Amino acid sequence: MLLNRIMGIGQDEEVFLAEESMEDLLALDLTEGLLESGLESDRVMDLSGDSLLGKAFHLMEPADLWIILSDRYSKKKMLGAMPRGDRTVHLTEELFFQAIVEYYSTSLAGELLCETCSVKDSPFFIQERIDSLTEFLESLLPLTGEVMEVCAGSGMATQALARLGLSPWAVDSDRCELCQGLKAGFLDPSRSILLDARLLGHFFPPRSIDTVVGFMVGLIDDANWDVWREILLASSTLAREMVFYTVYSKVEADRIAKALGGQGWDGEIIDNRQSISIYDQWAYIGRR
Repeated sequence: MLLNRIMGIGQDEEVFLAEESMEDLLALDLTEGLLESGLESDRVMDLSGDSLLGKAFHLMEPADLWIILSDRYSKKKMLGAMPRGDRTVHLTEELFFQAIVEYYSTSLAGELLCETCSVKDSPFFIQERIDSLTEFLESLLPLTGEVMEVCAGSGMATQALARLGLSPWAVDSDRCELCQGLKAGFLDPSRSILLDARLLGHFFPPRSIDTVVGFMVGLIDDANWDVWREILLASSTLAREMVFYTVYSKVEADRIAKALGGQGWDGEIIDNRQSISIYDQWAYIGRR
């Protein structure tokens, strides 16, 4: 894995992050517990960018392994006051983040983060939808720059972005959907993030992504609109230039347009109704 490479250790050496998910990197409950109980290690490695990104501890008991603690993304800062490690590895923050993303994706697909796997089937895949969406997006989306797809699911719509030469960050809060997509090869483990989109701001600065997209977000109704509004506004905050969301109905598109218009987006609603598909019937495109 990338963590092994940046640490300069063999691929056969076991490396674990103390926390079990990206969201856990914010609360740091396990990290706090480990530090309170004491870590008996024979080697300590500092992973540093412009500041300390994490510390890797080599343990001999209960097994020969490395465990990485990081408070980079949390409001709780626990590592800065600790003694310096025996060795320092200098790396960029971007590379460290990519290594963490890959670690959690690989662990998820390897069923290391679940007690049992309840979903064994291949993910839902409709070639017709991918073909139609690719054609629809080709003249609307910039085909360069950094892209983030929220509510990516198992990666069906992600295939349309890939056909256009884009390599998006794929974000979803459903671990089974994301796991299916990773196992099927629809999603890139170095670009796939299991996370509630409302928490993305802890990992990505505002306007750090050129284009944010989401396909068939919803179904949005009166009962869940407050949640979807939070998701869409939080996701859109990350976009530097454009947002693009597809939905089933014009009512949903109107809701999105009104919410984002109130945040300064210059948007329009696009009618993409087709007789051959129920997907992506309406779209909202917004520009800064």
